[in-house]
Amino acid sequence: MKKQFFIPIAMLCMAIGFSQNNTSYWQQHVDYTMDVKMDVNTFNYSGTQKLVYTNNSPDTLDRVFYHLYFNAFQPGSEMDIRLQTIKDPDRRMVNNLGTKQAPKYESRIAKLKPNEIGFIKVKSLKQDGKNLEYQIEGTVLEVKLNKPIPPGGKTTFDMVFDGQVPLQIRRSGRQSREGVELSMVQWYPKMAEYDFEGWHTSPYIAREFHQVWGNFDVKITLDKSYVVGGTGVLQNPNTVGHGYETTGSKVKRPKGKNLTWHFKAKNVLDFGWAADPDYIHDTMQVPDGPVLHFLYQDNPKYNENWKKLQPKTVAMMEFFEKNIGDYPWEQYSVIQGGDGGMEYAMFTLITGHRKFGSLVGVTAHELAHTWFQHLLATNESKHEWMDEGFTTFISTLCENEVMGNKDPNPLQGTYRGYRYLATSGIEHPQTTHADRYTLNGAYGTSAYSKGSIFLSQLGYVIGQDKLLQTIKKYYNDFRFKHPTPNDIKRTAEKVSGIHLDWYLTDWTKTTNTIDYAIDSVEDKGNTTKVTMKRIGLIPMPLDILVEFEDGSQMIYYTALARMRGEKENAYPNLKRKVLPDWAWGYPTYSFEIPKAKSAIKAIRIDPSGLMADIHTENNLYEKK
Repeated sequence: MKKQFFIPIAMLCMAIGFSQNNTSYWQQHVDYTMDVKMDVNTFNYSGTQKLVYTNNSPDTLDRVFYHLYFNAFQPGSEMDIRLQTIKDPDRRMVNNLGTKQAPKYESRIAKLKPNEIGFIKVKSLKQDGKNLEYQIEGTVLEVKLNKPIPPGGKTTFDMVFDGQVPLQIRRSGRQSREGVELSMVQWYPKMAEYDFEGWHTSPYIAREFHQVWGNFDVKITLDKSYVVGGTGVLQNPNTVGHGYETTGSKVKRPKGKNLTWHFKAKNVLDFGWAADPDYIHDTMQVPDGPVLHFLYQDNPKYNENWKKLQPKTVAMMEFFEKNIGDYPWEQYSVIQGGDGGMEYAMFTLITGHRKFGSLVGVTAHELAHTWFQHLLATNESKHEWMDEGFTTFISTLCENEVMGNKDPNPLQGTYRGYRYLATSGIEHPQTTHADRYTLNGAYGTSAYSKGSIFLSQLGYVIGQDKLLQTIKKYYNDFRFKHPTPNDIKRTAEKVSGIHLDWYLTDWTKTTNTIDYAIDSVEDKGNTTKVTMKRIGLIPMPLDILVEFEDGSQMIYYTALARMRGEKENAYPNLKRKVLPDWAWGYPTYSFEIPKAKSAIKAIRIDPSGLMADIHTENNLYEKK
């Protein structure tokens, strides 16, 4: 039987609006004012930080915690030892002393010299003007408060700190392999998140983040030859220049070797920046949207790709705003730096020595993170699949459209990855903490591929139009609220009227699999009896396509009893027969087709390919 048609992926690109609902969520709030001076010769920096902390929780806080991420880049740190003990370490963070066939990995952190390590040292810390007691354990600073913060209360912390930028190994660092001087992310003492689950103080072992929204007022002083970009809106463009100056204005830089850059950002999770003396700085305006900034090293081999990327990024921004929701800030920057691709507030760091298609792909993915991480902001350490997976889903569709690809189902790659994971014996439930996966490969496929399938398969369960509505409503209802897995499930239930607790439970909390088969096709004279078998433990509703010898087709559909509802016909051009529900406790299910077996050419379970059945070869009956 030839490949059957797929549900048109273009349906996933529709934009459907919803009004915002009120929720009872509360969030902590931080206001940072920082003044930082960077020595670009030694890569040491000093800073002051004033942090006004607002306790919006119902709890009185007698302690607070900060993250000191740069401390991970020291020999003997948890990140270093994890690199040395995991079987498949991140290749960017190790040297291979063996061969490709017989690798022997060496941690790059373990080899750092004293002037190459990273650190953040707290010189002094005060609460409302009075010195505080504190202790540092690895990448976490624990602070005992002089005066507890009551519900609704505020307090001010004043800190003086020093830091050293490590050699570029993971995300942050100096002197990357592409020659970018400074990728400054996770670089300052950052207040840990406190939410309805309590404090989130996971050490930094190269995984993900959970962060507090706040406002940032940051001044960065460094050599005036460096061009800076990152979070926030530049407050002194005509003093700085470097492509930021307003139209028709003259740049008036102060005398001296250094220059101070002043940025402000409102209601963001983080503040990061990058700097290099060789950056080209281009801008492009999104119609009725933000200004896009592009900072990349002047390199004749790659400059044309970066120029071509710019209108594509405008198209990406428009795609995401249409299909998820509005981008709320004034600017977004695409900056060469880091070690691959990583999203930050109002900008991304990406490596720039890429072919054009790869450059577009990584930009689409990191830009999409703006919505699923920096606006919805699930706890990535606990629910990484909600960020990485949802981002993979929407950015794959975006890239397919922006690049004019003709792939009728661009999500097929995620299904291939998941099927390998599900049959390999290395899968963990998606409730596993991001740091606790046995293998990096198991983490990546679970977060990216299986996480993406959560949405694409949800569209199979509730209908593509309802999936589109769910994504829009989820964003409108939960942006700036740190949603949990139950929130996306309840949103889909409200939109579709279908019960979905079974779906969330089986897909994310177990390693159960989907496996349905056509068990038999029996000739009953003028009718044909089809018997199907459920082999896997995860139940699913089924679309069954029947193709007849005369060329006609028909869809038979059976919902799950526990769905308490049915999706609309996914194939509007075909007649559909709705069968009685198939309850999970019954391992087999039969139905009849009112035609002789000789009239039937083929029968296929799930012609869309959106159900993640791990053995699709038994989904098909073909007349021999």
